[in-house]
Amino acid sequence: MSDFDRNSSAVRGFGADRAVAIDAGLRAHMIRVYNYMAASVAITGVVSLLVAQWLANDPALMRTLYSGPAALLVFLVPLGISFFLGFRIHTMQPATARAVLFFYAASVGLMLAPIFLIYTSTSIARVFFITAAAFGGLSLYGYTTQRNLAPMGAFMMMGAIGIFIAILVNMFLKSSGLDFAISVIGVIVFAGLTAWHTQEIKEMYEPMDDGTVAGRKAVLGAWMLYADFVNMFLFLLRLFGERR
Repeated sequence: MSDFDRNSSAVRGFGADRAVAIDAGLRAHMIRVYNYMAASVAITGVVSLLVAQWLANDPALMRTLYSGPAALLVFLVPLGISFFLGFRIHTMQPATARAVLFFYAASVGLMLAPIFLIYTSTSIARVFFITAAAFGGLSLYGYTTQRNLAPMGAFMMMGAIGIFIAILVNMFLKSSGLDFAISVIGVIVFAGLTAWHTQEIKEMYEPMDDGTVAGRKAVLGAWMLYADFVNMFLFLLRLFGERR
């Protein structure tokens, strides 16, 4: 959107100042998206770490939360919040949407807490920084490329659905080979989605949006990138994490 407006500004009569203002607005919008996304990742990490420390001192709580009916609730709540946010965000006030996003991040943190008991802290930190570096490069590519990533994005979305079906199947098969393949493909799929979603967020930007619409778009973009980051991290952890 920004590149298109800048290149056609002279034809439209807006002039260079108008193009510069649009680019500045886009940069501010993207920074807002990344800030919300980073805050969500931080909330997930803090909640996971705190809950993991609690679980380590209370094995009975571990069994209560992550086995039986309670475990189903722990895993379904983030999914339900995600669907709710996706379907209702266009009618929410930005502050409400942002609060739901952060609550969603906290619920994901609760769900992921056991990883601190399964993998070493060193390997979790190492994989996190690898994910952050990869995410930054992929998002930068999605922002700067002139190539239309929509066809690739649609293919990656189908891949993501296939991955989660394969994960469910492998819960019964318990195949180490299939588990490895799922992890490798998962990294590739969410790497592609990171680039595509960044391009989508850039193209969703509209300089004439009012504060409410712009705020909703920022939360929506943060939600998309947050999901890409967390999933890419988890698949990389399955590949390179060192178990306790």
